Amino acid sequence: MASSSTHPAFPPRPYNAALGKLPDRSGGFAPASTAQAREAREAARLERLERERLEREGQQDPMGQLSEEQREEINEAFGLFDLDKDKRLDYHELKVAMKALGFDVPKAELVAILRQHGVAAPPPTSSSHQQQPPPSTTSTPPHPTRLLLPLPAFQHLLAQRILARDPRDEILRAFDLFDEGGKGRIDLADLRRVARELGEALGEEELAAMIDEFDLDGDGAIDREEFVGICLQ
Repeated sequence: MASSSTHPAFPPRPYNAALGKLPDRSGGFAPASTAQAREAREAARLERLERERLEREGQQDPMGQLSEEQREEINEAFGLFDLDKDKRLDYHELKVAMKALGFDVPKAELVAILRQHGVAAPPPTSSSHQQQPPPSTTSTPPHPTRLLLPLPAFQHLLAQRILARDPRDEILRAFDLFDEGGKGRIDLADLRRVARELGEALGEEELAAMIDEFDLDGDGAIDREEFVGICLQ
C-alpha cells in the first residue's frame, strides 16, 4: 500500500461567513428552567430596589411600629391573594388584598398606587422557536394592568394606613363581626354564636353576665357606643 504521504494534502475547508458556519442561536429561546430562574432573579432585584428606595426616603419603617399580629395580617393577606406566588400583586389582587385588611380603595387610588410604586410585569415567556420581536423603544409608561406591586411596597403602604387609622374605626370593625345582620347591637345570640365559632365553652349564665356588665341602658344588648367604651377603657 502506498504511503499516505504520496497523496496531495486536502485543501483547508473554507469555514467562513458564506459557507459551512453554523447559525448563531445565542439569541434564541431559553429553556423553561432558565427563564424561571431569570424571572426569580429579576423579582429579587426589584424587591431590593424597592426596599432601597423606601430607605432613601428617610422614613422610619412603619412595619416596625406595628404589633406582631398586625404584621402577620399584612403578610397573610399578601400571600393569600398573590395567586401566582411571584411576590407581586396585580391590580385585582391588590384590590382584594387591601379590602381584606379593611381598606376599600377606589379604582383611581389603586391606579395611582401602582403607577407610583409598581414595577412593570415581565414579558410572557414562550416555548416556541419563533424569535421574539425586539422590545419597544418608546417611553410610553406601562398600562396599570401591566404594573405589579412588590411585597416590600405593599408592607410599607399598608403599615402606613394601619398606623394612620382611627382606633375607633378598628373597634367598629370588630363590632360588625359580632353584630350579625347589622342590627346595631350585640345580643345574647351574637355572643353565643361568636363563642361557638371560637370554640369557647361558655354557658348561658356566663354570656348573659357579659351582656349585663356592659349594658349601660338596660336594653339587654350592647350597642356601638357601649362597645367602643368597653374597648377604650
